[in-house]
Parts: sequence; C-alpha cells; structure tokens
Amino acid sequence: MRLSRRALLTATAAAGLAATPATAATAAPGRPLRTGFEHLQATGYATLRGRRIGIVTNPTGVTSGGPSRSSGAESGGVRHIVDVMHADDRVDLIAVFGPEHGFRGTAQAGGSEGRHDDPATGLPVYDTYLKSGQPLADIFTASGVDTVVFDIQDVGARFYTYIWTLYDCMEAAQLAGKHLVVLDRPNPVTGRAAQGPVLHKEFATFVGRQPIAQAHGMTVAELAQLFNGEFLTKPVALDTVLMTGWKRSDFHDASGLPWVPPSPNMPTADTALVYSGTGLFEGTNLSEGRGTTRPFELLGAEGIDRRWADAVNRLELPGVHFREAYFAPTFSKFQGKTIGGVQIHVHDRAAYDPVRTGIALLVTAKKVWSGFAWRSDNWIDKLTGSTSVRTMIDAGATTDEIVAAWQNELSAFRRTRKTYLLYG
Repeated sequence: MRLSRRALLTATAAAGLAATPATAATAAPGRPLRTGFEHLQATGYATLRGRRIGIVTNPTGVTSGGPSRSSGAESGGVRHIVDVMHADDRVDLIAVFGPEHGFRGTAQAGGSEGRHDDPATGLPVYDTYLKSGQPLADIFTASGVDTVVFDIQDVGARFYTYIWTLYDCMEAAQLAGKHLVVLDRPNPVTGRAAQGPVLHKEFATFVGRQPIAQAHGMTVAELAQLFNGEFLTKPVALDTVLMTGWKRSDFHDASGLPWVPPSPNMPTADTALVYSGTGLFEGTNLSEGRGTTRPFELLGAEGIDRRWADAVNRLELPGVHFREAYFAPTFSKFQGKTIGGVQIHVHDRAAYDPVRTGIALLVTAKKVWSGFAWRSDNWIDKLTGSTSVRTMIDAGATTDEIVAAWQNELSAFRRTRKTYLLYG
C-alpha cells in the first residue's frame, strides 16, 4: 500500500510523533548551516527523551566543528556524535549499528567491522552490512533499543549503499516495532533536479532497492519520507530532524561542514561530484581509479592513450574537460601496472551533469579502446537499473540517444520526488 505524503504525515501525527514541517528548514539570512544533530542537541534531545537509543552511523556522524552552538554540549570541535551523546546523561544510548565499511570506517568496499564493543565508549556495535528484513529486525530487538537513529553522510548517487542501509533499517524497524529518527545532512552535490536513469524493480540489489533516479538530488530525510510514502509495504514510525541554512543549490563547500570521507574511496567532495557518473565504471574492465589518490576522477586501462581524452573533449560536455593521464593503481584493477586514461576536471559545477558525462565516457571508451568489456556479471545493469544503457552502447548509440531513452521515466520520478522535498 502506498501513502501520499499528506496521508503519511497525518498517520505519523496520529501515532504520537512530531512530523517535521518543511518550514523548519528556513534559516535567517547569513545564518550558518546547522545539521539535524545540532538541532536535536539544542532541544536537549527532546525527541529521544525517555527512549533507549541505538544509532546507525559511521565516521561522517560528526559535529560541525568550531565553538559549541548549544548549551549542554561539552565543547566545540569536530567530534563523533556517538562520543558526544554517550557522554551526555540526557541520552540513553545503548547500541551502535555499523553499515558497510563499519562504524569507525576501517573496512574497504564490500566489508564491515563485525560485532564488537567500541573501545572508546564500551558500547556494543552490531554489524548491519548486508542484513535486511527480519534478520535485521532481530538485531534491533536483541540490542534492547526502542528507537533507531540514522545519521550518515550520503553523496547523492543511487548506487551508494548508505541510502539503502537507511531503507533496510526503516523496513526492519517497522517489523520490530521500533521508532526511527533520521538526522539530516546536506546532499554534497546539491539538491537540484534528479538526473539519470530510474531503476527497474527487477534489477533491485543493495546498490538500488527501489526505483529512484541515478542522481536523486535529495537529502536522507527527504529520501526517508519518500521511502515511507512510496515503497514500504507498511510505513515505519518516522521522525526527521531537519537542517537550517541549506539551499538546494548549495554544494558541500557552502555548508561550512568538515568533509569526512564516508567510505575509503570517497576522499573528497570532488569525488562525490563525479561519482554518480563515473561510478558506472565499476561495471566495466576499466579502472575507476581505486588505488589512486583521485578515485572516480581517474579512469583508465592498459592500452588506452590520448585518443580517449581527445574523443570525449570533442563532445564539449558542459562544465567539464578531460586530461590525458597515466597512473599505477596500488590496489584493485591493474594493481601495480602503469595504465593510460583520463582525469576529469570539472570547471563549472552548476553546468556539469555527472550522469551524462559518465555515459559519454563509456561510449567513447568503447570506441577508442578495443579491449573494452563489461563485467561478466553485467554489473552495469545493476548500476544503471536496467539493460538499456549496456545494450544501447553495444549497439552503437550516441550519448544523446541514451540519455533521451530514460527521460520519460525520469520525468515521472521527478514528479513523485517533488512531493517529498523539504527545502527550498
């Protein structure tokens, strides 16, 4: 059963929860951005009062730095919110739930930190990676929590797994009869219009559970409302704590927040800017730059030379140009081998379309390099959400033809998405 946003908010209020109004995201001119956690802390953790709390987070769940902005905070500076909440007797924090890469972020892609006790706080840390449905609900039940808090920095791409950790936690919390609270953070690549193909349900995996656009242009709180209203069979008891001082046109550097890598191969906000396009190279035999200092900005393979940069530069894609590059990855594809390719240089972020750019790079790579191949498991179909991109590139389609093919589905998603936007 699907609920409209209006029906969802009505149901939430009827359950005794304070649904966060969109107007809460409007800040006075010049006021610095304040995250959902900062607003929660400023209320003395009112939403969590009297509840046994577990938090789903990773190294990005930090305070904003600088002087403390709320009474009751121990100090300013960049501190993990688990450390802050654990030291505050107004919060009954009893558990932490670690996603892919782990709570403290020590695991590489496809890994986690397992069940352990956090050395800094002594709190039990439960591993949620690749767990969903009833098994995840059982973990929530065994932990003894009655409220699950989510605070993780997303990067705006459908195939970045943290938003599906959120989805899985929402579904599991509903099954376990738990309340779920989402603390919002900015989308670092703006909340402008969604871009790219929309996932087809038959291609659902952990890199895309539900039909949203490849670059969704939403915050995690907005996605939580969307998931609850459109995709969950039964909505979870949901509360969202919004930000102030964030506009949809803002890139990460406008926020004043520290950049904490949300995963080992997302070292900078520049990586996030290109990732929703160049992440597609994980579905090919080319290096996506893992094992270099510029993952997802450097792309290449043995046998590629300057012809690739020349070919993609001739397309005159808006906001970006490409430099012939040579590099030797220290791990992952082509480990220890010197390979050729391109480095992406975005010179106009407002004009740049990462998904179109990613498609153009795939199209031109296949044309200039005879060794081009898709991963044998057709992982590209999971990343793009259907067979369309792969089959059209194999058939010789142009970038414009491929982009045109997903416009009807994208337009439909944009209409749905608009209902759940909480910021101007």
